[in-house]
Amino acid sequence: MFHGKISAEIAGGLKTLRSRIDKAAVPSPRLDETLNMATWNIREFGKKRRSEAAVHYIAEILGQFDLISVVELRDNLEDLGRVLPILGPYWRAVYSDIIPDAGGNWERIGFVYDKRAVSFSGLAAAATPARIKSGREYEARFTWWRAPYMASFSAGNFDFVVVSAHIRWGDDKAARTAEIRSFAEWLDRKRSQKYVEDRDFIVTGDFNIESQEMYDALTEKGLIAPTALRAGTFGTNLAQNKRYDQILHYPLYKDNFINKGGVLDFYAGSFAPLFPGMDKAACTYQLSDHLPLWIQINTDNDEHELDQALGLKKS
Repeated sequence: MFHGKISAEIAGGLKTLRSRIDKAAVPSPRLDETLNMATWNIREFGKKRRSEAAVHYIAEILGQFDLISVVELRDNLEDLGRVLPILGPYWRAVYSDIIPDAGGNWERIGFVYDKRAVSFSGLAAAATPARIKSGREYEARFTWWRAPYMASFSAGNFDFVVVSAHIRWGDDKAARTAEIRSFAEWLDRKRSQKYVEDRDFIVTGDFNIESQEMYDALTEKGLIAPTALRAGTFGTNLAQNKRYDQILHYPLYKDNFINKGGVLDFYAGSFAPLFPGMDKAACTYQLSDHLPLWIQINTDNDEHELDQALGLKKS
């Protein structure tokens, strides 16, 4: 981490933040063997310039992981540009374009990653809904308020595609459930395509799930949560009683998902040591009202590849 010259107040805040990070017990990754991955809704990141302290705290949190799916990255990328140099010269970002209306909230989705641990392997695209022909035109069968975004990566000998989404909010829960279901159906069709980039899809983001019905809509086509996240009773809001955010995968290679994961609680009941004199609501616009959700992934597939080779020989 490259925090450079900082005030005594920021240094004190970083010491407190690091003690809270330690309690999350995020295991150290091993190059070419494991990868620490997270998803984090950083509240309206870029809408209003963050304080110097917040930029350092955000960098400190992101730096605990190798690859982070960032939701609510806004049109103005200045604050992201302030965070990356603190993370260091090895860090990169891939991000979507904005959706320039109130439904899209002028948001992007981004993937921030440490290129020493994980490589971007070429694919970066917004999800395209299925279309049907209507007269001479082709029209989408459904739309999302904010198009999901995907990118392909490689770590160790594990190649995968991360697909991240930020599902609509609002009082119309039936419409939200329908949007979640359409996303799950799109994923199912995408991974069955003949020339799909990779069939190992990891699904992340803020799905604004508030009911079992919404969760079932997301998982009815085969997505599952890693064991560590299924077993937990924690949430990803500050009160940890709502699981708005998710990390899911298909059960093709269960061994890739180590039983290590959880939330990183930077809040710990009070923002006061991080932002003295600032009220809680204002603090959520400095850090966030969501906690990062993380897992550790096994990226060493040698044993699986050997088994595959033996299977080919036998056949």
